[in-house]
Amino acid sequence: MTKQRNATSATLASYRDALRVLILFAAARLRKKPVALALGDLDRDLVLAFLDELEEKRNNSVATGNARLAAMRSFFHHVAAADPSFGVARRVLTVLPNGPTSR
Repeated sequence: MTKQRNATSATLASYRDALRVLILFAAARLRKKPVALALGDLDRDLVLAFLDELEEKRNNSVATGNARLAAMRSFFHHVAAADPSFGVARRVLTVLPNGPTSR
């Protein structure tokens, strides 16, 4: 990502943290160990529940929320490009805002 998108180490850390929080949320919600999760487990409904969790319970700032959305958009765009037949990524992308959000 550093070479492809000229991402800084701070951006990489932010994306890593966002995906870690998503995976831990999914594991807890699905009662699975993180290593037992499949890509298909990260479906549209789970991502919507995760976004609600970020906003309602974790009280993320707008900047943190936007950084996490950017990480998820990037991840699911990569998944969709790597395997276009995998419809879960496309369905998730339909619920992720395209730009910054505000409260």
